[in-house]
Amino acid sequence: AMRFIETFQAGPFADTVVSLLAAFVLGTLIGAERQYRQRTAGLRTNVLVAVGAAAFVDLGMRIAGSAEAVRVISYVVSGIGFLGAGVIMKEGMNVRGLNTAATLWCSAAVGSCTGADMLAEGVLLTVLIIAGNTLLRPLVNAINRIPINEAATEATYEVRLSVDAEAVPRVRERLVDALEAAQYPVGDVQ
Repeated sequence: AMRFIETFQAGPFADTVVSLLAAFVLGTLIGAERQYRQRTAGLRTNVLVAVGAAAFVDLGMRIAGSAEAVRVISYVVSGIGFLGAGVIMKEGMNVRGLNTAATLWCSAAVGSCTGADMLAEGVLLTVLIIAGNTLLRPLVNAINRIPINEAATEATYEVRLSVDAEAVPRVRERLVDALEAAQYPVGDVQ
């Protein structure tokens, strides 16, 4: 308890309070949008990521100054990767959760800003994150509705023929010639 009394300073502590509360509020704003859209990482996760990042960066600043805080930030950035991986799910050919993982990463950036006493930058980043997750949605939907130019897309076709064993070499050669003449390059023949 004596060590606490020796190290406690009201000014720096008040600074920490402001940093962490700002991270809490900004993380709440980001997380509320994710929660509203029923994403895997919602309100509480984004708040905890922002507050945790702010706490680590603030701790680095308080103990060893801004040079050490920069090192802490680099660890925060890579550490959030593990959380992000946890919200990404592969369902057949589709991958879900990339946007939510990116949002968590951004929440860590917001927390890092507030932990480094850059509140205005944290607020700006929060506005951009929420705008990215809301205002860009109609644009994404509009782009997705544009029909794909079939001529510009790549397709793979499989041709199967059943022939007698002695006819295989002759038929294979004629098949390859016919496909190449029709502008279908042959990738593999078995």
